[in-house]
Amino acid sequence: MAWTRRYDEAEPQRVNRWLAQNGVCSRREAEGLIGQGLVSIDGERVDDVGRKILPGQILTLSDRAEALLEATLSVVIHKPMGVVSSQPEGQQIPAVRLLTRETLWGEATTIPGSANRLAPIGRLDMDSRGLLVLTEDGVLAKAVIGPASEMEKEYLVRVAGEISERKLKQLRHGLQLDGRQLRPARVDRMGGQQLRFILQEGRNRQIRRMCDLVGLSVVDLLRVRIGPLTLGDLPEGRWRPLTQAERTALLSAPAPASQRES
Repeated sequence: MAWTRRYDEAEPQRVNRWLAQNGVCSRREAEGLIGQGLVSIDGERVDDVGRKILPGQILTLSDRAEALLEATLSVVIHKPMGVVSSQPEGQQIPAVRLLTRETLWGEATTIPGSANRLAPIGRLDMDSRGLLVLTEDGVLAKAVIGPASEMEKEYLVRVAGEISERKLKQLRHGLQLDGRQLRPARVDRMGGQQLRFILQEGRNRQIRRMCDLVGLSVVDLLRVRIGPLTLGDLPEGRWRPLTQAERTALLSAPAPASQRES
């Protein structure tokens, strides 16, 4: 079914800009769709890439436009320890090497190959495991890890050391890394030595360094969620394609309230 949406803003806006703001595609992609005659307003084809949509008008992308946007490959991996997200050094194993027919979980129309340029959105260091997304989709990457993104990432972390309320309070508020204040984090004790972290940023080895600052050592770190996307029952070392519904959910995920539950 063709993508259709009513324009309810107060002022006219260029079609390509509005589509980009809604996370449908980039401005350049929108211009390409317009150039191919795949965009219409109130049933009339849009031919001018500078065309503005007016309040109350209805914009529609054709089925072919949606198919073109969906052709960009994105995959979900349960990354094991010992595998790097990207840019391997020496004998390190990059996550893309896991994308084989033998490690596929479920079905896929395409098995990624050398022609695909898949990059991680939200890296996991080599010593961590769990949910990792690789994509060719620049719009998706911007939504998840762009400078304006506040998308939550959730981790289950097993630590060594004494867990106290003082340390939990420090982890939630007040820590600095590299001379910069960290955003507030949700940190809950799940039982025993396991903590749950929910972050809205992704500094290099952030959780490990946060724990070091309060005298805790990370024994195991598992990412289980990125925004609305969860690891679910995907086995370790396996992968599957990201579905269109999951892409749409990631692009339309609202920014969470600022730590109401911290």
